[in-house]
Amino acid sequence: MEPFTFASSSQLKLPVAVKVNRLEGYEKPLPYSTLLRRPDLRHRGSNLSAHSELYITVQPFADSKPLTVHAQTPYKHFKATRSWAQWLTLPVEYSSLPVNTQLAITAWDLSPVNPHGGDKGHHIPFAGTTIPLFDETATLRTGRQKCRMWRHKAADGFSDSSTPWREPKKRGQRGEENGHAVVNQRNVRREEELERLVDLIKKQEMGEISENKWLDQMVYRQIEKLERQSVKDASKPHGSTGNADQNGDAPVCAEGDPDHVDGVFYLYIEFPRFDHPIVFTDHEYPPPPITSMGASQTQGDTVNFKPPPEVQLGPGIHPDSSQGDPTSGRLIRIYDPEIGYADNPAENKHRRLIRGGQRNALDRDLKPNPKMRDFLNKIMYYGPTVELNDKEKDEIWRFRHHLTRDKRALTKLVKSVNWSEPAESRQAIALLPKWAEIDIDDALELLGPSVRNTAVRAYAVDRLRKADDEELLLYLLQLVQALKFDQPSTAKEDDELDSSLASFVIARSADNMKLGNYLYWYLMVELDEASPTQTRENRKLFARVSYDFMKELDRTVEGRERRKVLLKQAEFITVLSKVSKDMATSRADRTKKIEQLKKFLADPKNDMISMDPPMPLPLDPEVSVTGVIPDDANVFKSSLFPLYLNFKTSTGETYPLMFKTGDDLRQDQLVIQIIALMDRLLMKENLDLKLTPYRILATSTLAGAVQFVPSTPVSAILTSPKFKTSILGYLRSHNPASPGTPSILGVRKEAMDTYVKSVAGYCVITYLLGVGDRHLDNLLLTPDGHFLHIDYGYILGRDPKPMAPLMKLSREMIEGMGGSSVQANPDSQFDIFRQYCFTAYTTLRRSSSLILNLFALMQDANIPGLALYGDQAVRKVEERFKLDVSEEEAIGFFAQLIEREMGAWGPVVIDKLHGFVQGWRA
Repeated sequence: MEPFTFASSSQLKLPVAVKVNRLEGYEKPLPYSTLLRRPDLRHRGSNLSAHSELYITVQPFADSKPLTVHAQTPYKHFKATRSWAQWLTLPVEYSSLPVNTQLAITAWDLSPVNPHGGDKGHHIPFAGTTIPLFDETATLRTGRQKCRMWRHKAADGFSDSSTPWREPKKRGQRGEENGHAVVNQRNVRREEELERLVDLIKKQEMGEISENKWLDQMVYRQIEKLERQSVKDASKPHGSTGNADQNGDAPVCAEGDPDHVDGVFYLYIEFPRFDHPIVFTDHEYPPPPITSMGASQTQGDTVNFKPPPEVQLGPGIHPDSSQGDPTSGRLIRIYDPEIGYADNPAENKHRRLIRGGQRNALDRDLKPNPKMRDFLNKIMYYGPTVELNDKEKDEIWRFRHHLTRDKRALTKLVKSVNWSEPAESRQAIALLPKWAEIDIDDALELLGPSVRNTAVRAYAVDRLRKADDEELLLYLLQLVQALKFDQPSTAKEDDELDSSLASFVIARSADNMKLGNYLYWYLMVELDEASPTQTRENRKLFARVSYDFMKELDRTVEGRERRKVLLKQAEFITVLSKVSKDMATSRADRTKKIEQLKKFLADPKNDMISMDPPMPLPLDPEVSVTGVIPDDANVFKSSLFPLYLNFKTSTGETYPLMFKTGDDLRQDQLVIQIIALMDRLLMKENLDLKLTPYRILATSTLAGAVQFVPSTPVSAILTSPKFKTSILGYLRSHNPASPGTPSILGVRKEAMDTYVKSVAGYCVITYLLGVGDRHLDNLLLTPDGHFLHIDYGYILGRDPKPMAPLMKLSREMIEGMGGSSVQANPDSQFDIFRQYCFTAYTTLRRSSSLILNLFALMQDANIPGLALYGDQAVRKVEERFKLDVSEEEAIGFFAQLIEREMGAWGPVVIDKLHGFVQGWRA
């Protein structure tokens, strides 16, 4: 059998197209007696001229129903032939078509009077045809097609069409009478010759026959002449097959309508050609859950399919047909819809036997041998994303009593328990009070979407109660998202939420002004009506939590005062949002916008110039502001025109911030929160890398405030003659070495240490988070040496530019610490920078579970950068921790990464192009 190369229709992501070439046909004109009886026929286009203006409509049908609206040829005036040569594109793709798709093609005539009366327009069907898109072998039709047009009929597109593109052959039809045998033979020979020529034309179009332009034109004209003669001969009546009209002028149509003369017309169309035949393939939908299996699947919509079983063939059975009977060794795969949705009944019984009955008493005193202890320790080091296999689950369960002393084992036990088995779940819950106190990262994992047991979630909340308010603030953003996974209690009314996590968060936030401030604004973002991705159920849930929080505040006098503060903050943010939106939509130039902003802020009616009593700032509630400074207000040069505002504080200092609308700041807010958490983790190891986790607060899905850090972009430093176009010159200018104080490279030692540490910290963190779109405009440097990144619109490895680096470490940044060669410059801090990088990377690797669990809780937060990857977002971060290698190998990998990014030329090109584009825009 010869190989057959083809393509699948489900992979053809192209719109359906058809080219309408020309209409050929012949019919005798209507007799005068008919025109006298029907005056309206005298003004019909096709009765006035044999080449009257017609237009063609094409509409796809399947199962006698239209799939889309029709496409139509433009108006065209014909001189000699009705030829359109027009490609029509239908609003449907080949990949979505069923196999029985047909094209209903109708040619429409124009008439000043509608024969049916009424207001139905003046278009009447001239002729119609219906052609299937796929042939009898389910292969897409391509190339030229000749369609029989049925006079005075609109194409119906039905499955049993009355306007087929080929005239059906009647069963039992005999040959013509002797008088017409010669004519019939001549017509048959002409048709065969036409078919032969059309096949040759198709081969030439496919490149199998070379072109000869002057000769080809002659052949094409001859083919058209043969086609016209064939159509003309086909329209002539033979014998008594037609019903002659009373004058004998012409045969009437088969419908018996004496007003219409029957004729034969053919429409020549053309379908697109492809390199290979296109064979129909249906879309494969996932198998639906059967009966109770859908209810037993409680772990979300993901299905973990089991690997195929290992088949061991018995003696005399051969896996292939090369030995013995050709049919004896064939293995037939049969699809079982229960695989992946329900457990194997045999495995369920096996699990009940080894996990129930008298074995429970024996398991209490069971202790692992050295080999088993190593096996269990290996499981304990698994990350939160690792799924346990059946053997690992069974061993964890078997030694559950022994593992109660290991705090890392609880999350593994939760994954090993079959929670649909009541007896098994009761035994697991009974072990919770005996378990060693788990870490905060394990508690967050137990609050994720994969754990639905209320007792386990309550145990995790009890662990959170032991965290102080500052630590709890680091995870509050994720705890708000974890509220989605709590199950409401059925013991109370349906509209009353009872969640241990919700009660805990509300109680702690009501007692702490800082927690309450952030909880309020996190809830406001989730309740934003402008968010199209938030579900109605989640919005209802967060509305209930917000209501319970306000009710909790009303219970005490201090709480009622805090509620008034939150309402005042809401009014303050509403005013800022309105001003920012007005600045963004105003057509005035930037100078006038700044004047309008200052005038608005200085107006006492707007309550911005003076606030009495001082109001805790929503961005940082530990700072109380007494009013804005109108003269310091500014509008930045940006497409969204963010506002720069400087506030007076109750301590006499100023607090600058930036407020913007039209931009989703939730992703930047998440990244800054993770950076603040990493800074705290490094501080616990006595490693202060001088990070600058400036504050960001999203007040809605398209508005928010950002703390303004006085700093200078690296791009401006490198183009400033004042600093000798170098970072080192900038540091020397702001931190010159003075006599009697330690210095490095002419820079005060403290400032140089700050620079080296902060560069190392941000190199490691931005690599772990996959921060993209790094250029010299979003790298900042403060006068005291703090280096920081801004603008986290691209994370998890996404980058709008090609050749993007995994870590931003430019030559200019290294030269700022004295260069990379200690031999060339003994005071170079590059080796110290490398050591800081290695220490930070290994320290954060040890806390990878906490960071991964925080990202896992944010998967359903509808943040664009995370929603793009879905459940793979956590794995994107996990890949960069290199958890599958030892610590020494991880350090070696990071050392290679530093060396590679130092010598990479791609980032240099990106920086040059970015600078060119920014200069051109300016």
